[in-house]
Amino acid sequence: MASETKLKLKLLIRKKTQKVLFAEAGKDVVDLFSLLAMPIGSVIDLITKESMASCLGSTYGSLEQLDDTYFVSRQIKSQLLHPASSKTVPTNSLLLSATDAPVEKEKKYYRCSGEYSYHDYVTDVYGSPCPLCRKLMIVQLKYTAGPDVKEKEATKEKGIVKGVATYTIMDDLSVVPMSTISSINLLNQFGVSELSCLEARTVSLGLQEGLGLLKASLQSKTVLTDVFLTKKKKRKA
Repeated sequence: MASETKLKLKLLIRKKTQKVLFAEAGKDVVDLFSLLAMPIGSVIDLITKESMASCLGSTYGSLEQLDDTYFVSRQIKSQLLHPASSKTVPTNSLLLSATDAPVEKEKKYYRCSGEYSYHDYVTDVYGSPCPLCRKLMIVQLKYTAGPDVKEKEATKEKGIVKGVATYTIMDDLSVVPMSTISSINLLNQFGVSELSCLEARTVSLGLQEGLGLLKASLQSKTVLTDVFLTKKKKRKA
Protein backbone atom coordinates (compact mmCIF):
# COMPACT_ATOMS: atom_id res chain seq x y z
CA MET A 1 0.00 0.00 0.00
CA ALA A 2 1.82 3.12 -1.19
CA SER A 3 1.98 6.08 1.16
CA GLU A 4 -0.51 8.08 -0.96
CA THR A 5 -3.04 5.23 -1.03
CA LYS A 6 -5.95 5.58 1.38
CA LEU A 7 -8.44 2.80 2.05
CA LYS A 8 -11.78 3.45 3.73
CA LEU A 9 -13.04 1.86 6.94
CA LYS A 10 -16.51 2.58 8.37
CA LEU A 11 -16.58 2.52 12.17
CA LEU A 12 -19.64 2.10 14.40
CA ILE A 13 -18.89 3.96 17.64
CA ARG A 14 -20.70 4.08 20.97
CA LYS A 15 -20.85 7.83 21.62
CA LYS A 16 -20.81 7.77 25.42
CA THR A 17 -17.73 5.60 25.83
CA GLN A 18 -16.06 6.55 22.53
CA LYS A 19 -15.39 2.90 21.82
CA VAL A 20 -15.56 1.15 18.47
CA LEU A 21 -18.13 -1.65 18.52
CA PHE A 22 -17.21 -2.96 15.09
CA ALA A 23 -16.28 -1.77 11.63
CA GLU A 24 -17.54 -2.39 8.10
CA ALA A 25 -14.88 -3.07 5.51
CA GLY A 26 -14.38 -4.40 2.03
CA LYS A 27 -11.93 -6.91 0.61
CA ASP A 28 -9.14 -4.33 0.30
CA VAL A 29 -8.98 -3.80 4.07
CA VAL A 30 -9.33 -7.47 5.05
CA ASP A 31 -6.51 -8.33 2.65
CA LEU A 32 -4.22 -6.33 4.94
CA PHE A 33 -4.39 -9.27 7.34
CA SER A 34 -1.73 -10.90 5.21
CA LEU A 35 0.36 -9.66 8.15
CA LEU A 36 -0.22 -13.16 9.58
CA ALA A 37 2.16 -14.50 6.94
CA MET A 38 4.93 -12.03 7.71
CA PRO A 39 8.00 -13.40 9.49
CA ILE A 40 7.98 -12.14 13.08
CA GLY A 41 11.38 -10.56 12.47
CA SER A 42 9.88 -8.40 9.74
CA VAL A 43 7.07 -7.34 12.07
CA ILE A 44 9.49 -6.34 14.80
CA ASP A 45 11.60 -4.47 12.28
CA LEU A 46 8.56 -2.47 11.14
CA ILE A 47 7.27 -1.43 14.56
CA THR A 48 10.47 -1.67 16.63
CA LYS A 49 10.76 -3.75 19.80
CA GLU A 50 7.70 -3.34 22.01
CA SER A 51 5.97 -5.33 24.72
CA MET A 52 3.33 -7.49 23.06
CA ALA A 53 -0.08 -8.09 24.60
CA SER A 54 -1.24 -9.49 21.30
CA CYS A 55 -4.71 -9.83 19.80
CA LEU A 56 -3.32 -11.47 16.68
CA GLY A 57 -4.74 -14.70 18.09
CA SER A 58 -8.23 -13.27 17.57
CA THR A 59 -7.45 -12.38 13.98
CA TYR A 60 -5.89 -15.79 13.35
CA GLY A 61 -8.79 -17.65 14.94
CA SER A 62 -11.45 -15.73 13.03
CA LEU A 63 -9.72 -16.26 9.68
CA GLU A 64 -9.26 -19.93 10.55
CA GLN A 65 -13.02 -20.22 11.13
CA LEU A 66 -13.89 -18.21 8.01
CA ASP A 67 -15.43 -20.54 5.44
CA ASP A 68 -13.21 -21.53 2.52
CA THR A 69 -15.72 -20.00 0.08
CA TYR A 70 -14.66 -16.50 1.16
CA PHE A 71 -10.98 -17.06 0.36
CA VAL A 72 -9.52 -16.59 -3.10
CA SER A 73 -8.29 -20.18 -2.83
CA ARG A 74 -7.68 -22.87 -0.21
CA GLN A 75 -3.97 -22.56 -0.94
CA ILE A 76 -4.01 -18.89 0.04
CA LYS A 77 -5.78 -19.76 3.31
CA SER A 78 -3.26 -22.50 4.06
CA GLN A 79 -0.29 -20.24 3.29
CA LEU A 80 -1.75 -17.47 5.43
CA LEU A 81 -2.46 -19.62 8.49
CA HIS A 82 0.47 -22.02 8.13
CA PRO A 83 3.32 -20.14 6.43
CA ALA A 84 6.41 -22.24 5.79
CA SER A 85 9.72 -20.69 6.83
CA SER A 86 11.23 -21.62 3.47
CA LYS A 87 8.77 -19.48 1.55
CA THR A 88 9.52 -15.87 0.79
CA VAL A 89 6.73 -13.54 1.86
CA PRO A 90 6.64 -10.22 0.02
CA THR A 91 7.88 -7.43 2.28
CA ASN A 92 5.03 -5.27 1.03
CA SER A 93 2.35 -7.82 1.96
CA LEU A 94 0.99 -5.63 4.75
CA LEU A 95 1.76 -2.02 3.99
CA LEU A 96 2.85 -1.52 0.40
CA SER A 97 0.21 -3.51 -1.45
CA ALA A 98 -3.06 -4.78 -0.11
CA THR A 99 -3.42 -7.14 -3.08
CA ASP A 100 -0.18 -9.08 -2.76
CA ALA A 101 -0.76 -12.41 -1.02
CA PRO A 102 1.88 -15.04 -0.28
CA VAL A 103 2.62 -17.06 -3.42
CA GLU A 104 4.54 -20.17 -4.19
CA LYS A 105 7.95 -19.63 -5.77
CA GLU A 106 7.78 -20.35 -9.50
CA LYS A 107 9.30 -23.70 -10.40
CA LYS A 108 12.15 -23.92 -12.89
CA TYR A 109 12.83 -26.91 -15.10
CA TYR A 110 16.10 -28.07 -16.63
CA ARG A 111 17.34 -30.48 -19.32
CA CYS A 112 20.75 -32.04 -19.80
CA SER A 113 23.58 -29.84 -21.00
CA GLY A 114 24.43 -31.41 -24.36
CA GLU A 115 25.13 -28.59 -26.80
CA TYR A 116 23.88 -30.32 -29.98
CA SER A 117 21.98 -33.31 -28.63
CA TYR A 118 20.01 -33.79 -25.46
CA HIS A 119 17.37 -36.07 -24.09
CA ASP A 120 13.70 -35.61 -23.26
CA TYR A 121 14.10 -35.79 -19.50
CA VAL A 122 13.43 -32.68 -17.39
CA THR A 123 13.95 -31.98 -13.70
CA ASP A 124 13.20 -29.22 -11.25
CA VAL A 125 16.46 -29.90 -9.36
CA TYR A 126 19.34 -27.92 -10.91
CA GLY A 127 22.45 -30.02 -11.55
CA SER A 128 20.80 -33.45 -11.46
CA PRO A 129 22.46 -36.02 -13.77
CA CYS A 130 20.59 -36.99 -16.92
CA PRO A 131 19.29 -40.60 -16.59
CA LEU A 132 20.72 -41.44 -20.04
CA CYS A 133 23.90 -39.45 -20.72
CA ARG A 134 24.70 -38.53 -17.09
CA LYS A 135 25.44 -34.95 -18.08
CA LEU A 136 24.32 -32.31 -15.63
CA MET A 137 20.81 -31.01 -16.18
CA ILE A 138 21.49 -27.29 -15.99
CA VAL A 139 19.93 -25.82 -19.14
CA GLN A 140 16.78 -24.01 -18.09
CA LEU A 141 13.69 -24.54 -20.23
CA LYS A 142 11.36 -21.68 -21.11
CA TYR A 143 7.74 -22.23 -20.20
CA THR A 144 4.90 -20.48 -21.98
CA ALA A 145 1.29 -20.78 -20.88
CA GLY A 146 -1.46 -21.54 -23.35
CA PRO A 147 -4.22 -18.99 -24.05
CA ASP A 148 -6.64 -20.64 -21.58
CA VAL A 149 -4.10 -20.42 -18.74
CA LYS A 150 -3.22 -16.80 -19.55
CA GLU A 151 -6.89 -15.84 -19.58
CA LYS A 152 -7.43 -17.59 -16.25
CA GLU A 153 -4.44 -15.80 -14.70
CA ALA A 154 -5.64 -12.45 -16.02
CA THR A 155 -9.05 -12.85 -14.38
CA LYS A 156 -7.78 -14.50 -11.19
CA GLU A 157 -8.74 -12.57 -8.07
CA LYS A 158 -5.80 -11.25 -6.08
CA GLY A 159 -5.33 -10.97 -2.33
CA ILE A 160 -6.68 -13.17 0.46
CA VAL A 161 -10.48 -12.97 0.56
CA LYS A 162 -13.05 -12.63 -2.21
CA GLY A 163 -14.72 -9.35 -2.97
CA VAL A 164 -18.20 -10.89 -3.02
CA ALA A 165 -18.95 -9.85 0.55
CA THR A 166 -18.61 -6.98 2.98
CA TYR A 167 -16.84 -7.92 6.20
CA THR A 168 -17.30 -7.06 9.85
CA ILE A 169 -14.08 -6.32 11.72
CA MET A 170 -14.35 -6.33 15.50
CA ASP A 171 -12.31 -4.10 17.80
CA ASP A 172 -9.93 -7.02 18.41
CA LEU A 173 -9.58 -7.51 14.62
CA SER A 174 -11.75 -10.64 14.44
CA VAL A 175 -13.24 -10.93 10.96
CA VAL A 176 -16.63 -12.34 9.89
CA PRO A 177 -18.80 -11.84 6.78
CA MET A 178 -21.29 -9.03 7.34
CA SER A 179 -25.05 -9.42 7.04
CA THR A 180 -28.09 -7.58 8.35
CA ILE A 181 -28.87 -10.37 10.82
CA SER A 182 -25.30 -10.59 12.11
CA SER A 183 -25.20 -6.80 12.62
CA ILE A 184 -28.45 -6.88 14.61
CA ASN A 185 -27.11 -9.76 16.72
CA LEU A 186 -23.95 -7.79 17.44
CA LEU A 187 -25.94 -4.73 18.53
CA ASN A 188 -27.96 -6.95 20.88
CA GLN A 189 -24.75 -8.44 22.29
CA PHE A 190 -23.46 -4.95 23.01
CA GLY A 191 -26.76 -4.01 24.69
CA VAL A 192 -27.61 -1.29 22.17
CA SER A 193 -31.30 -0.46 22.44
CA GLU A 194 -31.33 2.90 20.63
CA LEU A 195 -29.43 3.74 17.47
CA SER A 196 -29.19 7.37 18.58
CA CYS A 197 -26.40 6.38 20.99
CA LEU A 198 -24.26 5.27 18.05
CA GLU A 199 -22.14 7.20 15.60
CA ALA A 200 -21.04 5.99 12.16
CA ARG A 201 -17.70 7.40 11.11
CA THR A 202 -15.64 6.71 8.00
CA VAL A 203 -11.89 6.86 8.51
CA SER A 204 -8.95 6.64 6.13
CA LEU A 205 -6.47 3.80 6.33
CA GLY A 206 -3.03 4.60 4.92
CA LEU A 207 0.58 3.80 5.68
CA GLN A 208 0.64 5.51 9.08
CA GLU A 209 -2.62 3.90 10.18
CA GLY A 210 -1.46 0.53 8.86
CA LEU A 211 1.65 0.69 11.02
CA GLY A 212 -0.53 1.78 13.93
CA LEU A 213 -2.83 -1.22 13.49
CA LEU A 214 0.13 -3.58 13.33
CA LYS A 215 1.71 -2.14 16.47
CA ALA A 216 -1.57 -2.00 18.40
CA SER A 217 -2.45 -5.58 17.45
CA LEU A 218 0.63 -6.73 19.36
CA GLN A 219 -0.25 -4.72 22.47
CA SER A 220 -4.00 -4.53 22.79
CA LYS A 221 -7.38 -6.19 22.24
CA THR A 222 -9.10 -2.86 21.40
CA VAL A 223 -7.11 -2.08 18.28
CA LEU A 224 -9.60 -0.02 16.27
CA THR A 225 -10.46 2.12 19.29
CA ASP A 226 -6.80 2.64 20.12
CA VAL A 227 -5.75 3.62 16.61
CA PHE A 228 -8.69 5.72 15.45
CA LEU A 229 -10.14 7.16 18.67
CA THR A 230 -7.82 7.03 21.69
CA LYS A 231 -4.72 8.36 19.92
CA LYS A 232 -6.70 11.19 18.32
CA LYS A 233 -7.93 12.20 21.77
CA LYS A 234 -4.34 12.32 23.04
CA ARG A 235 -3.24 14.48 20.10
CA LYS A 236 -6.05 16.97 20.77
CA ALA A 237 -5.14 17.08 24.48
